[in-house]
Amino acid sequence: MKKKVYFHALKIDPVKNSNNKLFLAIIIALIIGVSLGGLVHYQYPESIPSFSQNIKLLGTIFIRLVQMIIAPLVFCTLVVGIAKMGDMKMVGRVGAKAMTWFITASLVSLLIGMALVNWFAPGESTNISLAETSSAADLINQTSAFSLEVFINHVVPRSVFESFAHNEILQIVIFSIFFGVALSTLGKEGDQIITFLDKTSKVVLKMVGYIMWVAPLGVLGAVASAVANYGFEVFTLYAHYLLAFMAGIAVLWLVLLTVGYLLLGKRLWELLQRLKTPILIAFSTTSSEAVFPKMVEELEAFGCSPKIVSFTLPLGYSFNLDGSMMYMTFASLFIAQIYDIHMPIEKQLTMLLVLMLTSKGVAGVPRASLIVIVATCSMFGIPPEGIALILPIDHFCDMARSMTNVLGNGLSTAAIDKWESKREENLQTTNT
Repeated sequence: MKKKVYFHALKIDPVKNSNNKLFLAIIIALIIGVSLGGLVHYQYPESIPSFSQNIKLLGTIFIRLVQMIIAPLVFCTLVVGIAKMGDMKMVGRVGAKAMTWFITASLVSLLIGMALVNWFAPGESTNISLAETSSAADLINQTSAFSLEVFINHVVPRSVFESFAHNEILQIVIFSIFFGVALSTLGKEGDQIITFLDKTSKVVLKMVGYIMWVAPLGVLGAVASAVANYGFEVFTLYAHYLLAFMAGIAVLWLVLLTVGYLLLGKRLWELLQRLKTPILIAFSTTSSEAVFPKMVEELEAFGCSPKIVSFTLPLGYSFNLDGSMMYMTFASLFIAQIYDIHMPIEKQLTMLLVLMLTSKGVAGVPRASLIVIVATCSMFGIPPEGIALILPIDHFCDMARSMTNVLGNGLSTAAIDKWESKREENLQTTNT
């Protein structure tokens, strides 16, 4: 009893305090990772392959721990959310709002990438060799195999167990929607299943708290491996490319935060406080998927309705990748600039629309952004092997686009939740 009074009197939130400790631990791990990677690259070059391979295992362990709980968490929260909604009109309404946001945000992201790559023209001032393109062979082979059939295979599940085994989020979402709708029609007969899945989701979220404390080790491993492999010279060689891309990320963040402030007001800063740890983890590990469970936890703690979070967030992870969208336009036109291929504005706008459509078709495909870039380059007469020119710096660009994807999904979920809350308030006022 005294402990509760003590916390209340000092206005200390134990959960928030724990999040701050985790944030600090990740920052420290990030600094150690950069230092350790740099030390190996410059002082012990003969150890780079073995060091990079072994230290990267720390990141692999963390990612795999998170992947272990993504499928059950998506399934349980989404099914319970839909079943508790009861009203299928609400499911359709929330889905329509979510897709409208996702498509609009994607178009804005693509346009920002197109505008800035034309303005800065980094490909015209980056001195990199066009000779070595063998590293692109694997990606080109993956792209040649991509077709409408592959798209359908990544969207419509053949077996729910296969979808769970491979963490195909979009397939799990589709199965969960059907399961949740069917469950909601059972009435009281389905209450026990809903209760069971609801309690299961709470257990999984409890596991999230434990797994997140492995994040600092994952960050250290991922960053140390990347720096050991490429060293700091890569930043000098690609200085123009990186500066232009980071300017694009900054503009996109400004647009997202402005829209967020217009919709959420001063609560935007509270949301950012909640999202700071997921954003940092995504930045450090280059995986927005790795923070999905933590995002669910933080958005619900922010005050978002669990049923809105469980429905909107999984969709966002398949369709609302703002940072990746901007990168696709940017990288495609950068490769065209390197090869001195003139792209008139009307051709660029056509490319933008193609990217918009094809990016939605590779949800769940490994290295989706790079595959889409290769496919688009081939379509517009840009040498697809040019993707090899950006592979050395792709890891560091992926850090920026991953954290931007997290911000975009957090804002979209919070905004849709606010719209639904306002609608319910207006209905209650009208009925009164």
